[in-house]
Amino acid sequence: MAFVHLHNHSDFSILDAATRVSDMVERAVELGMPALALTDHGYMFGIPDFDMACRSYNDAQKDMGQWRHDLECFQKGWELEEPAPDAPDAAPHDRVHAQWASDVRVWNETHDLEAVRANRPSLLIKPIFGCEAYFITDDCIEKGTRQHRYHLILLAKNETGYVNLMKMMSEAASGDMFYYYPRTTLDMLRRYHEGIICTSACVSGIIPRMYFDGRPDEARRWALTYKEIFGDDFYLEVQDHGLADPAWGGFTDRTLSEQIVRLGAELGIKVVATNDNHYLTRDDAPTQDVLSCIGTASRLDDENRKRMTGTEFYLKSEDEMRELFSWAPEVVDNTLEVAEKCNYELDWTHMYLPKFPDLEPGETSEERFRKECEEGLARRYGDDWRELTVGGENVRERFEYEYKVICEKGFADYFLIVQEYVRWAKSNGIGVGPGRGSAAGAIVAYAMDITTFDPLENGLMFERFLSPQRSEMPDIDMDFDDERRLEVVEHVRQLYGPERVCHVITYSTIKAKQAINDAARVLGFPVWQGQKLSKMLTNDPKLTLGNALHKSEKHPDQYSPDFEAAYNDDADMRRIIDAALSIEGLHRGEGVHACAVLITPTPVNDHVPTKVDTKGGVEITQYEGHSVADMGLLKMDFLGLRTLTVISKALANIKANYGIDINVDEIPFDDPEIFRLMREGRTAGVFQIESAGMTSTIKNMRPTEYKQVVALIALYRPGPLGAGMVTSYINRMNGREEAVSYDPRLDDILGETYGTMVYQEQVMKISMKMSGFSAGESDSRIRKPVAKKKIKLLTSTVFHWDDGKDETTYDHWMNGAVTNGYTKEIAQRIWDDVLEFASYAFNKSHSAGYAILVMQTAWLKAHYPKEYMASVLTSYMGKTDKIVHYVTAYRHEGVAILPPDINESGRDFTAVPEGVRFGFAGIRGVGEGVGEAIMEEREKNGPFRNLHDFVDRMDTAQANRRVVEALICSGAFDSTGYTRMQLMRFVDKTNPENIIDAATRRQKVRASGQISLFDLFGDVEGSGFEEEVPEPDGVEWDRSVKLAKEHEVLGLYVSDHPLRPYEYALAKNRDYTVADIEVAEEYADASGAVHERFRVPEGKVIRLAGMVSAVQKKTTKNGDSMAIVTLEDMEGEVTLVVFPKLYKKCAATLAGQVDEETGESAGDVFVKVEGKLERSDRGNQIICMAVEPLVLDEKSNRPKVLEVNIPAALLTRPYMDSLGEVLGRYPGLDHVELRVEATSGDVMRMELPCRIDARNMVLLAEMTDLVGRQGKVLVA
Repeated sequence: MAFVHLHNHSDFSILDAATRVSDMVERAVELGMPALALTDHGYMFGIPDFDMACRSYNDAQKDMGQWRHDLECFQKGWELEEPAPDAPDAAPHDRVHAQWASDVRVWNETHDLEAVRANRPSLLIKPIFGCEAYFITDDCIEKGTRQHRYHLILLAKNETGYVNLMKMMSEAASGDMFYYYPRTTLDMLRRYHEGIICTSACVSGIIPRMYFDGRPDEARRWALTYKEIFGDDFYLEVQDHGLADPAWGGFTDRTLSEQIVRLGAELGIKVVATNDNHYLTRDDAPTQDVLSCIGTASRLDDENRKRMTGTEFYLKSEDEMRELFSWAPEVVDNTLEVAEKCNYELDWTHMYLPKFPDLEPGETSEERFRKECEEGLARRYGDDWRELTVGGENVRERFEYEYKVICEKGFADYFLIVQEYVRWAKSNGIGVGPGRGSAAGAIVAYAMDITTFDPLENGLMFERFLSPQRSEMPDIDMDFDDERRLEVVEHVRQLYGPERVCHVITYSTIKAKQAINDAARVLGFPVWQGQKLSKMLTNDPKLTLGNALHKSEKHPDQYSPDFEAAYNDDADMRRIIDAALSIEGLHRGEGVHACAVLITPTPVNDHVPTKVDTKGGVEITQYEGHSVADMGLLKMDFLGLRTLTVISKALANIKANYGIDINVDEIPFDDPEIFRLMREGRTAGVFQIESAGMTSTIKNMRPTEYKQVVALIALYRPGPLGAGMVTSYINRMNGREEAVSYDPRLDDILGETYGTMVYQEQVMKISMKMSGFSAGESDSRIRKPVAKKKIKLLTSTVFHWDDGKDETTYDHWMNGAVTNGYTKEIAQRIWDDVLEFASYAFNKSHSAGYAILVMQTAWLKAHYPKEYMASVLTSYMGKTDKIVHYVTAYRHEGVAILPPDINESGRDFTAVPEGVRFGFAGIRGVGEGVGEAIMEEREKNGPFRNLHDFVDRMDTAQANRRVVEALICSGAFDSTGYTRMQLMRFVDKTNPENIIDAATRRQKVRASGQISLFDLFGDVEGSGFEEEVPEPDGVEWDRSVKLAKEHEVLGLYVSDHPLRPYEYALAKNRDYTVADIEVAEEYADASGAVHERFRVPEGKVIRLAGMVSAVQKKTTKNGDSMAIVTLEDMEGEVTLVVFPKLYKKCAATLAGQVDEETGESAGDVFVKVEGKLERSDRGNQIICMAVEPLVLDEKSNRPKVLEVNIPAALLTRPYMDSLGEVLGRYPGLDHVELRVEATSGDVMRMELPCRIDARNMVLLAEMTDLVGRQGKVLVA
């Protein structure tokens, strides 16, 4: 006999179960169970993963493999070889010969492939799809009524049952029925019962609850009700976890089970035994407890919290279950009957593409597709497009080829669907990207205006997007203006019907740091203790606690010695980490995918279950994006791209300031200003090329053509950088290295990249031209395996090729090359380079599309810098670190970033003649709504004269005290002539006469309909009722207080900088500013040729000084701690690399003052560093040799004075000229005081109008020599 678990929860029962789906299936297989059910709470989240987990075991069985092989041979007419006879003791699923014989017999009898498909061997582990529903009686459906949710197990028998289960669970989780939990009603059971098996569930089912309440007649009535609905597919359910609860009316698990068995016998209803499985083994019970506390926001030591008593809720073996129910063995046997009834697996082989809804009567999708394409081709290429050749290809031939492939695969509707919503977006002024990914390789996409650049002119391949061998649906991802993306989605919902369009769910899992913080809270430790531990971990999004705790060869940089030490040395920390390890990676919640939307041919619930998103109220699928796409459903990604928002806002800014309308699609890519901007490194805010490394690379590259930018986008990734491909490309491009040519016949393929294999399309074209691969073969047999580093596949697997040969990819490559007149040596050399470099090759379609955005944003910034920069800053409103970065960069480029101004600021950052003005929405405590109200009032009644005028005119409910204080501290009222300190006194709530309260009182009087004398005569001079506004007193806060308050509301320093008063102290402790590192200067060589070089040469040891703005701890492969530090001065910021030996010495210096409990740094950290400048493709960095604290106070900031004492006899014109020459050679910040002593003994003192470096020993020596014995030189 056997046993099947029919009541199982995975971690998709969010925070109420600790078993991963894959572990559950693995355990069931280990226990020899023929089937397994998944019945998570309320939803069907885990079903796809469950099906795939079972399928992985079933497909791995030998008889299943033989059956698939037999089926393929019959289908393709291949010869089928007889396998060796089965061993007498072969396991059932190892009987390969028996399966072969059975398949051959069926084929010989029927010659019907469907009959062979039906001869599939039995499954090793059969999946049973189910759900534990929350059942409510029909008299308490209205939300807010008193209700009790009872549990009920529902299992799908077949396809009908599965669809009905989806529909029922979707309705239960809909906006109408969801109330704290999805709710299933009796009416739903009656409507959707067909194909579903129902069991009465655990002690939370309605039948057990009626017994607990002393109402056996009600228990009996409900059993009969369920039987009436489900007939023989209703089973009573018994469990025994050894529990007895005081609330159970005297029942125990055992006595309740006995009562239910008697009820079953009495009513003729079969009974099944289950275990309410929430974790995998008994040892996992504590993990379940921790999860439960996370889900209920409680702690383990809370007495009244929800808990699962005991440790019996695990996946028990058949023997354990039979022992528990030895008194009623039939309840164990009946689980097999249920499993036998259930025969349904998910279908991953079909596609469900919706029909394009806007066809003319009688028109087919293919006809409309051709019409749209031909009209588009005429628009793109002209009326003679059929005869036109571009990039060596005839336009008509390329179109007809693509059209044939697309229509044969049934994808015409797909392109029409995408075209329609792209066209709608553009016609409604919504920014749309030029095209991303491989779709740009399709000329039909270019013709239909889905993409905006010519695939023929750019050498892009259709097969990279959709080869004839491809079986999956196409995948066109579209970029839209980030702020208007949802308008496009709503349009699609209205066009296809809300019931056929649905957002896609995402599941969040417990990440490493979150696991630490959750565990610490649940265990009752203070918040800071968890934060202290989590701060020891890196910020790697792929970090796992195991890798942080122990050194790993694969992920050495994740290791944290501090974390390991805490685990080993502190018992409390060990408890937290152990608990965190047990919950890490389990599901924690669900949300809405950022861009994925499902469009189905019939209502979504026919294909996948849905639910309401409890946060946003939109309908979302219960299956995640990869699953719905793999099921053959149309998942469209409506991506929001910030750059498109930036472009839209920049165009609006230009229109507002200059009255010019600019079409970015008409920007000339040969404009020299674009490339000048790149050469000069003014790339901050420019799409894709603004990182320090990319800026450094593009300055070195000095591009002059669009195609070079395309190549850089493709090359600038870790793989090509590490392989030296970027350096090689740049050297070849600039003639510093000879371009590679394998064979002149291939130069047209590799010539544009100087022989460097940059693009995947190049590898594909070489295989086609040299070795005779078809386009589809070049994609599936070369590009894919090389890109995925499946090198063995190239030499070990024999394929059937289009030319009729059966050989490996390597052999086909070599033989084809020889056949086409290439030498074996050349073919082998290219093959070797393909294996070495082609895995780094990039999709040219993608890089070409994104290079367009590079060119567009670079052009806008080059010609309209303030308008463009304002739009970039606006796009990052609220993200302080980004704002600080861009403000620093733009100041360095010479554009002033101005503080907010009550009469000039807009809602967003605004381009004004003086620079870029901070916007109201960027001020903490003000926000967009108040900003728009200020602008509206200003537009209506003119500028604000002062703070009093502002407070009186603005609604105090909106412009309340908090808002006004934030505006004052930001500097928004500086232009009115009052200091911030005086303005804050005006609104101080401790001041009985503060103007906020006075304005509030006046506004209340006005609202009541009364008119005061102040309202009548307040503007009449001399009336006695005008408001007296005090004159500015000029008294301001201490500078540090003023800046601290400004930083608090703006997140950065705008009006000034903490370092500015200490320029002298900084200058003493540095050789260069950070900005000097980037400064280039021209020089002439011996031949007179002019070249450019950096002022600060690479490798030079230099001193820098400034403020630490970020410290990122890293771990070396040896497990030692080091740091990557960001140092900023008033000119810019630079990366410091602090290796372990130095980091041990300076860690405390970099941390500054630290709160002992939280581990947070308090206050600014000033340092002086000495190190070697390193320039690379990844940007500039200083390899530190010393890091020391920098004391910035009045004493350290006081300039030195060089006292020059001479007798009056030396005070001659020639002597003073000599003195000026010497001092002029040593500029600095120190003063010079000349003391001339007359023969009478009188001393005349004068300060000379120059600044020198008084610490320079050479200067002191020259000055001593100049004054001679008659005078003396001192430094004070």
